[in-house]
Amino acid sequence: MANLDVSGRILFLCADPAKVERQLAGEDLTLDEAGALRDDVSTDEITPISVLTRFDERLGQCPYAGFHADGRNPVGIGGVRAGGFQVTVAGTRYGKGSSREHSPLAEYHAGIRLVIARSFERIYRQNADNLGLFTSTDFGLIERIRRGEAIDIDELVADRDPLAAAILKSGGLLRYGKLHMQRVSSGETSNDDMPRTLVEKILSRHALTTDVTSASLEPGNGVFVRADWRFIHEYYTGMAAHLLHATFGRPLMLREPHSMLAFEDHLSYSHRSELHVRNGLLANVRELSNAHRAFAHDYDVRNHGYLNEANSELVEGSEGISHAMMAERYALPGQVVVGTDSHTPHSGALGCVAFGVGTTDMANAFVTGAVRMTVPQSLRIELLGPIAPGVTAKDIVLHLLADSRIRAGAGVGKVFEFAGTAIASLSIDERTTLTNMTAELGGFTGIVAPDDETVRFLKERRGIDFAIEPWMKSDEGARYADIIAIDCARLSPMLAAPGDPGNGIELAALDERPRVDIAYGGSCTAGKREDFDHYHDVLSWAAQRGLRVPGDVKLYLQFGTQDVRDYCIAQGYVDAFERVGAILLQPSCGACANCGPGSSTQAEQVTISAINRNFPGRSGPGKVWLASPPTVAASALLGRIASFAELQRRFSK
Repeated sequence: MANLDVSGRILFLCADPAKVERQLAGEDLTLDEAGALRDDVSTDEITPISVLTRFDERLGQCPYAGFHADGRNPVGIGGVRAGGFQVTVAGTRYGKGSSREHSPLAEYHAGIRLVIARSFERIYRQNADNLGLFTSTDFGLIERIRRGEAIDIDELVADRDPLAAAILKSGGLLRYGKLHMQRVSSGETSNDDMPRTLVEKILSRHALTTDVTSASLEPGNGVFVRADWRFIHEYYTGMAAHLLHATFGRPLMLREPHSMLAFEDHLSYSHRSELHVRNGLLANVRELSNAHRAFAHDYDVRNHGYLNEANSELVEGSEGISHAMMAERYALPGQVVVGTDSHTPHSGALGCVAFGVGTTDMANAFVTGAVRMTVPQSLRIELLGPIAPGVTAKDIVLHLLADSRIRAGAGVGKVFEFAGTAIASLSIDERTTLTNMTAELGGFTGIVAPDDETVRFLKERRGIDFAIEPWMKSDEGARYADIIAIDCARLSPMLAAPGDPGNGIELAALDERPRVDIAYGGSCTAGKREDFDHYHDVLSWAAQRGLRVPGDVKLYLQFGTQDVRDYCIAQGYVDAFERVGAILLQPSCGACANCGPGSSTQAEQVTISAINRNFPGRSGPGKVWLASPPTVAASALLGRIASFAELQRRFSK
């Protein structure tokens, strides 16, 4: 019988910051004394942007550096390690948000060996498994640990699927892979007549078997699948290389490097990021870039890098945001696409299974060709049309995020299958907004079955004559965990109040309209062609009437990819943007990741943004309201939050 060493202290992430500070000062609390625990602790809080330039043992100084409670940040650099903590306790949906494996790695290197929470987000928990960091939802463990009782590892993994249990008992995924994944083969495709969802059909065509796992696709099973595309970006490449070389030595034998892609998309504006400049992080950024480029060069992985390296006339920006480029250039219906970004589901709009994974998952996939996943259940989201005028896909997903069932966790770890009469009226660009933001919905991925719009998109954007195969749809009678119907004719422009994308409110119901200092239109969610069509609709209307962005407001528009930028130039959009005073930025993740212009720099600043998440600190220290592209542009012109219709009424008098 093997026991987990949790003889150190317990750190409760309390809603009361004073109680956290008391623990860091040396006081031990009971669960009752801890009181209310923080729910929704995001990976942005566990390891904020400012520490992501580290990818090794140095992360052990950093866990919870961004943790906030009642407006305060009680955990300082080095506090967890210095306090001798080995167990962390928190509330529901622990680890939500970004797929960054830096979070559990920082906890592990700080000495944490067990995280206990009411519930966990999928990617965080899988990342923790892969590193050998144990997680549990059993609060009965707390008092036993306080009494000094030994905790059996078999007990800790008893409620996990067999694969997760085996990975944890092996000390992490790479060690497991080295022991058990020397032989990987295609699994048997089910030939039964049971009705299946599109995702089940795709996974059955990609399922793999190993020495200790089968290809059974029953929900909850841990399995491995073959990916048609594997991609990584610069925040994670150095970490992946570090882990792989430590486990397998040099040189590595990568599996099918022609199906691997590397992107430098997050940090190409870091030289204009106050966070990075003020904190002296640019040298660390160069270290990340050098590690990324060295890996791509050494192992012949195609790298989509900075624009100044592809075109000498441009001195900043990237070729494009990774998952946006995957949809524009690579992903196809029926494929499996995995990437080290929580917004990888973006490509699900094309009818493929696209999902985010952590660094260790990707490292293992690089050398074995196999991607770990837990077979998900599916939710069917019926979008019933017609869609009300002035409503975009962003408004639809913000409405869904505010749904009580979603807020209660109904979508956690599930596939969001978007269907219904309204889907046919949405372009692929709009559909990608829905599938992209399944990350915020807590889902495994999002998908839309391919149709005539998919065929049109692939022909127009990529010159591909794609033929949809008869199997590429869900069967009538397929199993769903639930069906959620939304009457899109009853929707109106939406907002998400600062702090969480789930803080949804109808714009018309917001009685007090905050003034805005920054308006930002960009990111993977809102930097696509149709998003720029929306910006242009508003801004060209304003330019025709001589309106400009007020002097105390900055409007940033950032292209998601080069293709989007070139489209805007060809359409003649740039003139209207410049006439109203918009600031145009080359492709990059930029302000969405607090890595460039458009991020706030002061706590009192208010931003209205078309990005996908607004966790505290995500896009600077200020308050971030989420909105659709038209609402962002209209608010910039009026200087306070407003819809395009309200702007038109204001200036039609």
